[in-house]
Amino acid sequence: MSDDFDFEPVRGLPEMLPAGERLLWQGAPRWQDLAVHAFHARKVIWYFLAIAIVQAIFRLADGSSLSDASWPFVWLLPMGGIAAAILTFLAYVSARTTVYSMTTKRLVMRIGIALPVTLNLPFRLVDSASLRLYANGSGEIPLKLAASERVAYLLLWPHARPLHFRNPQPCLRAIPNADQVAKLLATALSNAPQSAAARQGQAVKLPVRAVAA
Repeated sequence: MSDDFDFEPVRGLPEMLPAGERLLWQGAPRWQDLAVHAFHARKVIWYFLAIAIVQAIFRLADGSSLSDASWPFVWLLPMGGIAAAILTFLAYVSARTTVYSMTTKRLVMRIGIALPVTLNLPFRLVDSASLRLYANGSGEIPLKLAASERVAYLLLWPHARPLHFRNPQPCLRAIPNADQVAKLLATALSNAPQSAAARQGQAVKLPVRAVAA
């Protein structure tokens, strides 16, 4: 896949960092986890399997033979596989075109497949953050922004906290070693002079919620 971001002076950043600002971390979603947790490819397969099972049960109840009752599996499971493959491909492309950057003063999210955008999130706009850990150590970090700040959910997706439509929260999705990234972000938020934590004189500790893989 060709790189459409050769114009970037620093990978993932639209311009060179100003004096006094340092790059702390860069990363991108793990496409396998993005396919499962953001594009729900695995749930799609289970959905088609459930429909096939229900249809087979109804056919057997109506007196159909076992071979006739198995037909839903013959055509529904391939459809589910194709749908899951498409979603997995979209997750792969999304991960390849995404770069998350953390500096001493802000988070920068370069996201988007067909229409790439770069979101600049200074720490002074971040009210809080949390950590959602997957079983394999990857995870996601949603960011609650100040009430005066709002980013469209459709612009963010899939890099948005799921189901938070009214007050969309930017989210670092499916990042490897998420606990280490969360600790780094907590330290950066605590040290940023204009962040909510600094204004309150508090150290940041991200609440953690574990989920199954």
